[in-house]
Amino acid sequence: MPARGTRSEMSSQEEGDAADISASVSDVPDIDNLFKLDGYLRHHEREIRRRYGCFQSILNDIQAYEGGMEKFSRAYENYGMNVQSDGSILCREWAPGAEAVYLYGEFNNWDRQGMPFQKGPFGKWELLLPPRPDGSLAVPHNSIVKLLIKSKSGEFVERLSPWVRYAVRSREPKNVTYDGVFWCPPKNERYVFKHQRVAKAESLRIYESHVGISSWEGKVATYDHFTDNVLPRIKQQGYNAIQLMAIMEHVYYASFGYQVTSFFAVSSRYGTPEQFKRLVDTAHSLGIAILLDVVHSHASKNSLDGLNLFDGTNSCYFHDGGKGEHELWGSRLFDYSKWEVLRFLLSDLRWFMEEYQIDGFRFDGVTSMLYHSHGIGHGFSGDYNEYFGLNADTDSIVYLMLANHMLHSLYPHMITIAEDVSGMPALCRPVTEGGQGFDYRLGMAIPDKWIEYLKEKRDEEWDMGELVHTLSNRRWGEKTVAYAESHDQALVGDKTLAFWLMDKDMYTHMSTMSELIPSVDRGLALHKMIRLLTHSLGGEAWLNFMGNEFGHPEWLDFPRVGNQESFHYARRQWNLIEDDLLRYKFLNNFDRAMNLTEEKYHWLSSNPAWVSWKHDGDKVICYERAGLVFVFNFHSHKSFSDYKVGVEVAGKYRIVLNTDDEQFGGHRRVAPDSDFFTFNEGYAHRRHHMCVYIPCRVALVFAKMD
Repeated sequence: MPARGTRSEMSSQEEGDAADISASVSDVPDIDNLFKLDGYLRHHEREIRRRYGCFQSILNDIQAYEGGMEKFSRAYENYGMNVQSDGSILCREWAPGAEAVYLYGEFNNWDRQGMPFQKGPFGKWELLLPPRPDGSLAVPHNSIVKLLIKSKSGEFVERLSPWVRYAVRSREPKNVTYDGVFWCPPKNERYVFKHQRVAKAESLRIYESHVGISSWEGKVATYDHFTDNVLPRIKQQGYNAIQLMAIMEHVYYASFGYQVTSFFAVSSRYGTPEQFKRLVDTAHSLGIAILLDVVHSHASKNSLDGLNLFDGTNSCYFHDGGKGEHELWGSRLFDYSKWEVLRFLLSDLRWFMEEYQIDGFRFDGVTSMLYHSHGIGHGFSGDYNEYFGLNADTDSIVYLMLANHMLHSLYPHMITIAEDVSGMPALCRPVTEGGQGFDYRLGMAIPDKWIEYLKEKRDEEWDMGELVHTLSNRRWGEKTVAYAESHDQALVGDKTLAFWLMDKDMYTHMSTMSELIPSVDRGLALHKMIRLLTHSLGGEAWLNFMGNEFGHPEWLDFPRVGNQESFHYARRQWNLIEDDLLRYKFLNNFDRAMNLTEEKYHWLSSNPAWVSWKHDGDKVICYERAGLVFVFNFHSHKSFSDYKVGVEVAGKYRIVLNTDDEQFGGHRRVAPDSDFFTFNEGYAHRRHHMCVYIPCRVALVFAKMD
């Protein structure tokens, strides 16, 4: 790899921001703004200020001893294997517990002790490989390289560099481990980015994706397949961001990418780094941002091809003893108090921003990071003492503050999302206010509520008030990504919305040539309504997992011992929406229409909805957002003519989205071009009202006509 790799274009203003990143936070944080949003946080002001003080202390040390965050976060230029200007290769590793370190591989005929590193201060080891007499690199591009570590006990162990940029499955028969690869293609073989990053979207519509399962065939799909076949679909559906899962290398495919072994390497099972760059660049050409699922909450226990026991000790990158083990995930936990761990993780984020030009990150397992208990067995009642007491892990919290500060200071269009189920206050407020700096948090209670209703309640038992509360109960001033279901519900052992609604009938009664049976009619109607209600009421961004938009009829199951290593369910059946005789197309059509309607009216970037009506007997919910009026009738059989709906702004309204439209598999019970006029009489705490016909199991969206 060249010493600096591919660096993104930066404006002069961004360059200035980068140079001043550490100095800029010496000002007192605007904590008073935090208290204006939530006065109850003032009771915990001392703890919030203490956390910020810890963050600022580390940032000041980075400035004093490392030349600033801009330099500190580019450690991949100096660690691992980097080509110097004279053609030599500088190898550097941090292995404080090692007695000796050697480099070996194909380049030296597997001579395990022929290339010894020299020990330096602070547990750092260096090796300089001069170019060959003909000027070529001492280690050829795409060749296998490994480290040999001599532990303090005298044992020799094989390891991969933590900084390796590419890893492939061992070429030895029946060997399931991965080998490190020196990735340094000739200049003419390197992908050159042609398109700039997309501007930060105010209304974020995210398509959660997994490259490997993106083909209809039972195999591991490639970056090129995703680029050429799936990206156009995502664009067509009206999404403007993709959350890519399982990109960082993970030896165990069935881990869904959550057992990372090589943090700087994009997974080779889908293709090469250059092919991944093409995927990102093509997405940018379509106006789609790429968000990477990043797992800094834990790491795989693998030692031969992971970080575990790297220098022969149990505590190199991780905590020692029980503190370094996640008992439910069977993985290792980082020690964020270590300087070199901070360097490694921050540089990992920076590497993907610079080398691959991505647009943001979704941080996995944030709840596990925030608390010493990792959230295990903790219900989180909402008592603020749970968030600011001794269970909160300061080291992890400060790392998240450092990461968000670094990312947002260097990249103005950066997006970060936290997967947190606990509801930590200020998680999505700026670091300068004493928050952790995320842009969004996942609304994880929403899909749980939908599954509860579909699994445990009859339709007539649905509580409209409880649904509205679940969808609107979020912290003011902290953005939420709403979703009705994600990859979690698609996995084998769980059920998607479509499965809960229609179950086995999806296999026998989804043809338009067959009778529309009640279970499928109900399923199609509620699938659309649930998604629209969540999309428009539940947050400031929307997320959908690939295939769920059209009610994919198969669960997701990766090849594993339990299914005889089958790929049959590790796929997506796009052919179902391409077949005009199947009803899956109706759900797909509605998903696109819903996104395009949001794109036109921008409800996600508007203030939260004003809910004027939630009638449990009628099963009707009404609210206004972004100037639109939303009316939902969840009743199983009652339709209402001239239903009175409160409206704040007087005028003429027309339906702009109707779940009962024929193109969405509906019954077209409402005339599409009807005009609805307001009456100058207040209703439901609104200044005006209008009367509408709202059939059972139908949602209507009205817009004011100019």
